[in-house]
Amino acid sequence: MRPSSLRALWAKDQAAINGWLAIPNSFSAETMAHQGWDTLTIDLQHGVIDYGQMVAMLQAISTTQTMPVVRVPWLEPGILMKTLDAGAYAVICPMVNTKEDAQKFVAWTNYAPKGVRSYGPVRAFLYAGQDYPEHANETIVRFAMIESAQALDHLDDILSVEGLDAIYIGPSDLSLALGCKPTFDAVDPPVAQAIDHILDRAKAHGVVAGIHNGSPEYAHLRILKGFRFVTVSSDARLIAAGSQQILEKMGHLAKDQKSY
Repeated sequence: MRPSSLRALWAKDQAAINGWLAIPNSFSAETMAHQGWDTLTIDLQHGVIDYGQMVAMLQAISTTQTMPVVRVPWLEPGILMKTLDAGAYAVICPMVNTKEDAQKFVAWTNYAPKGVRSYGPVRAFLYAGQDYPEHANETIVRFAMIESAQALDHLDDILSVEGLDAIYIGPSDLSLALGCKPTFDAVDPPVAQAIDHILDRAKAHGVVAGIHNGSPEYAHLRILKGFRFVTVSSDARLIAAGSQQILEKMGHLAKDQKSY
């Protein structure tokens, strides 16, 4: 089976630099993948991507060494299993709020005897190899999102679930849950304290911690703190930012021209 490059990075205590895909297009996904991201996450929760578009994007990412990750819409067995069958090598699951949620998540993403995942890895065979069923359980990476006050209350219980590989912090939802302004980077003090607490408890349980970021600077700071999976921006945001830079530059050039 194709090895997990994400697990290989973590085995060396290195952080993965993750890109984010919200645009439902295989060419943009292919373009992003060719830039050298360690991983790319296709967002089925808040992006405008459906399942068929996700499959085409997974195929596009497969033209590179970038490892494909998918954030599913919710904790639901059908979409988790179909996402893995399509060849995702890691899944990020939103709103895992209790130990029972985490146990379901792990069970639905493992074949028996470890879990209850249904058999049918139709595209995973093509991406991972014909021995996929024998090695999928230990190769697939499972991220539970910690983004609610309830999840904070049950944090140690969630982290204690065997088979949960990693957690992923959504700072915006966590901010809203704590009565603060939703943002990625310069979060309010209660959110910053919660993020540090989640990271500390994840380390104590031997669970990898990941987090969403708005800028490379914050992603770097969080790597220094111990995060080993950091998302920086998204395809949509990068297009907008690049366009803004060009238009601002053109505006300055036009003003300079008028001053001659």
